[in-house]
Amino acid sequence: MPTELMRAASLLSEALARENAALAAVDFVAAGALLDAKREAAGHFAAAHARLAAAGRPAGPLPRDVADIARRLRNLAAEYKTLLERAIAAQRRVIGSIARAVPRAMARAPRYDFRGALSDGRNPLPVALSARA
Repeated sequence: MPTELMRAASLLSEALARENAALAAVDFVAAGALLDAKREAAGHFAAAHARLAAAGRPAGPLPRDVADIARRLRNLAAEYKTLLERAIAAQRRVIGSIARAVPRAMARAPRYDFRGALSDGRNPLPVALSARA
């Protein structure tokens, strides 16, 4: 494997390992901050792979270092999938908890009309939620 592709594969594996560590720590902000680095590393890897494919791969078994980095990328990708599924499930639970809590909180909370007076509750006020993920 040419040095360019090995370097790109190493950068991609490092980016995936950092993102996996952030997801494992349930640090979604840190994981999100790594997105651009991961995209850039994946782009370099894809471009290097495309250049190698266009040049034609020599026949025979893969060298040990190539097989090792391929295995590492495969393992990191599998770990990423598991961690991402866990993160999505956690966020789904948080959003569900908030969605269930709002009607109960609104039922108990005093409401005010547009004049600032206590409302009699016949005309419920709109509710808006905002979240950044």
